[in-house]
Amino acid sequence: MGSKNRIAIIGLGYVGLPLAIAFARQYQVIGFDTDNQRINDLKAGIDRTLEADLEEMEAVVKNDIGFLEDLGATNNIHSRFRSGLFFSQDHNHLRYCNIFIVTVPTPIDQFRSPDLRPLIAATKAIGKVLNKGDIVIYESTVYPGCTEEECVPVLEEVSGLKFNQDFFVGYSPERVNPGDKINTLAKIRKVTSGSTPEIADKVDNLYRSVIRAGTYKAPSIKVAEASKSIENAQRDLNISFVNELALIFDRLGIDTHEVLEAAATKWNFLPFKPGLVGGHCIGVDPYYLAHKAEQCGYTPNVLLSGRKVNEQMARFIAEKVVKIMTHRGIPLKGAKALLLGITFKENCPDIRNTGAIEIYRELVQFGLDVTIFDPWASPNEVLQSYGIEIERTLNHGEAYQAIIVAVAHQEFLDIDFSALKANNGIIFDTKAILNRELVDGRL
Repeated sequence: MGSKNRIAIIGLGYVGLPLAIAFARQYQVIGFDTDNQRINDLKAGIDRTLEADLEEMEAVVKNDIGFLEDLGATNNIHSRFRSGLFFSQDHNHLRYCNIFIVTVPTPIDQFRSPDLRPLIAATKAIGKVLNKGDIVIYESTVYPGCTEEECVPVLEEVSGLKFNQDFFVGYSPERVNPGDKINTLAKIRKVTSGSTPEIADKVDNLYRSVIRAGTYKAPSIKVAEASKSIENAQRDLNISFVNELALIFDRLGIDTHEVLEAAATKWNFLPFKPGLVGGHCIGVDPYYLAHKAEQCGYTPNVLLSGRKVNEQMARFIAEKVVKIMTHRGIPLKGAKALLLGITFKENCPDIRNTGAIEIYRELVQFGLDVTIFDPWASPNEVLQSYGIEIERTLNHGEAYQAIIVAVAHQEFLDIDFSALKANNGIIFDTKAILNRELVDGRL
């Protein structure tokens, strides 16, 4: 094959799909995912993550067998398809590509240790089709050293090729912010790196061609990996600080948000707010960095203490709701509660590692009959992931003894809470989005 860039994006979730669309404006791209339903949805123009611009996606999609024939041609000077995106779940189609970008999830397991199974599975799939001169770029969040220590040996073993002689790797951490329609892919500066100086330049130039905000070429893959780890760890720690303040001020009978508003009058005060910490990054990445630190014989006390604080907030919220109900004389067993929101953040369908689910579980343990309403989340995804049924439409004929705002979806601002609240019922606002006079408690 010629030297023209033919790109495979492995994993078409919140990160991979927007990246595939961006590259497909200039390059021939195969968007690969092992989820057949996901591929079928995308071919039908459906994106359940809501991250893609559907008009842009339609403009670049080439679900034409001729597109694959052009990719496989040894001389594509007369190609009908200079660029475009072909969705596939067929591993054989990856053989047509010479640049592979891995955007699969990197979660943690039940012991809060890195779960690299999706990453290794994707790496093995690439190893089977790897050719001399190919480049494999990882975007999945990992700990420093993972790309070269875990992924490269798998590529060598499966392909039979030699690293930095026959094939090369790069790392460019994803910086996607789910639900954010302002800070989109092309507007966020991209960190890049490569396994040799020449490859680092190639990787940087590749991303620079689609990222309008520009790129930053890190001096090594480990530096690029570490930069991603600390981006999210830093935010996790800042939130844990204000969460701990909320725990302290609750005991003192002080409103945390009022304290923060007063402190924010100083020019250099950082405006973080208390709340649940979930999602695929902030609640996960610190454990990747902690894992590597412990491998090196160092216990990362600050990182882990921040995680400990943030992980107790759902229980704290549930206990606060129960205390207020008890103070009002509301019997807990069988009391109807409405939990507003199950996604990990506002105006986004992503339910990964959501802290709202822990509020639900705590309330159920106290004996409450909890209904979850979320107009953004997929009921099927919630049922498959957590075994819980949710509502996507609000039952205005029901009255609740407790209403808990867990997520700041825009739709919740239009709710008539007085019509939903039973006599003597309570409203607890974890996001501080409602009028202070309307609520009985907030975080």
